[in-house]
Amino acid sequence: MSRLILAIDLSSAQGSLALFQGGCLVFEAMFQSERSHNACLFGPLKQALDHVGHEEDGLILVGTGPGSYTGVRISIAAAQGIALARGWQIIGIPSICTAEAPEYHVIGDARRGMFYHAQVAHGRLTQPPELLGASAIEELCRKASSLPWFSFDNKNPLGLPHLNLMSPKAAALARLSLSLSKEEKEQLSSSQLEPYYLQEAFITTARKKGKQVPLCQA
Repeated sequence: MSRLILAIDLSSAQGSLALFQGGCLVFEAMFQSERSHNACLFGPLKQALDHVGHEEDGLILVGTGPGSYTGVRISIAAAQGIALARGWQIIGIPSICTAEAPEYHVIGDARRGMFYHAQVAHGRLTQPPELLGASAIEELCRKASSLPWFSFDNKNPLGLPHLNLMSPKAAALARLSLSLSKEEKEQLSSSQLEPYYLQEAFITTARKKGKQVPLCQA
């Protein structure tokens, strides 16, 4: 029996879920939600799992970003629950590896006045994303023009020409997994599954000593 592949990506405003069986796409759902992926994911997820029943051998793929921290955490939690219940293998793949091009550059807004740049070849990062200022990104785009450029942001981060905007898709994650060797899957499976961090967490403190955060009331 061919291995079942379930892929989830919630790293952008457009969430997606895909189910492959026998190497063919048998179920796909996409939903638009800025901050409520937890409310949108579980209906399609139940449909996908009902479609296959209790498949014995499955692989779960999670798009790890960079992107929405909350969205990626939700998809990781859902995937871990399924993996625990069904004994399926689970791996994370950077969402920015899913553009349909053999080799390309990708840039995105890293917040706090910084931007990230990465290069992808055949679905793998050739180097970790690097943080650069706006002028450095613009200069890099001018010099490295032989490969296509993509951004997975909602809008062109710097208004750059010839930049292709796209959203990561779970189906592309699943297709990418078909090219992974058994050794690559084992290595990814043994790695800690977490959102792809671009910068350390930024924590603000209260301006006034003793200031309290108001409690939510029912």
